[in-house]
Amino acid sequence: MPQPLARILDQLKREPSRTGSIVVTLFGDAIVPRGGSVGLGTLLAFFAMLDIEGGVVRTAMSRLASDGWFERERVGRNSFYRLADKGRETFDTAVRHVYNPQPSDWTGRFELLLLGNGSNRDSAREALRAAGFGSPLAGVWVAPSGVRVPVEATGAIRLEVSAEDDSGRRLLSESWPLHLTAGAYQRFMKTFAPLRDWLERDEALSDADAFTARILLIHHYRRVVLRDPLLPGSLLPSDWPGTPARQLCADLYRRLIPASEQWLDRNGVSTVGALPPASAELGLRFDDRC
Repeated sequence: MPQPLARILDQLKREPSRTGSIVVTLFGDAIVPRGGSVGLGTLLAFFAMLDIEGGVVRTAMSRLASDGWFERERVGRNSFYRLADKGRETFDTAVRHVYNPQPSDWTGRFELLLLGNGSNRDSAREALRAAGFGSPLAGVWVAPSGVRVPVEATGAIRLEVSAEDDSGRRLLSESWPLHLTAGAYQRFMKTFAPLRDWLERDEALSDADAFTARILLIHHYRRVVLRDPLLPGSLLPSDWPGTPARQLCADLYRRLIPASEQWLDRNGVSTVGALPPASAELGLRFDDRC
């Protein structure tokens, strides 16, 4: 294993256990484009490369299934998993945010939502946060006009405000901790730039190392970009690190795809045998024309 990838793995081992989060990344990034279902044995083989024990993986899968993220199917003595409706809806939203965010058509105004104390308040808050809304005050959510309001928050009171004055700028700064997001992007680049530099010297990764690097790349990037409201460029600092971070991620991802897919060809097992070929959607990821 090359030293840049070994350092990324060492960093992962120093963090609190994120096995469940990595499972979601693995399915969303690699399994959904290849049919959506995979055997537990394939998951165990991957996590063994991260030095994560099988018992930890089984516990994580059981918990995720109990929480409604996955459906399990037994075929003989083997278990196979696929995303349940809850997991698939979250994945579909994440795909747009992570791989192919749409250009902003911002009109210079902000959407304000006033959220009441109804029984579905917690689910509305989570949905708003996932959709890119910020919250400057309890019960108040804000996003650039044009951002889709999730169905969980359709009962909120909706207003519009201008961002052309000092009040609008204050609203912006207090709704999103952009300095924290910027710091997270910078740490992402510090972690993965050495691996890109290593590959640019025409070094090659094994299929196993390429798959490991690919999943950890998206795992780290997803954790940052899903907290980024993806504000219009006119509202961001001129040196906003989100742009070079996305370029780094896209470049590495394209380099890792061929060998990482070969690992899945050899190790990926579904209920009917080998995993099917990847859908065309895989080749469109990080394509700004989409």
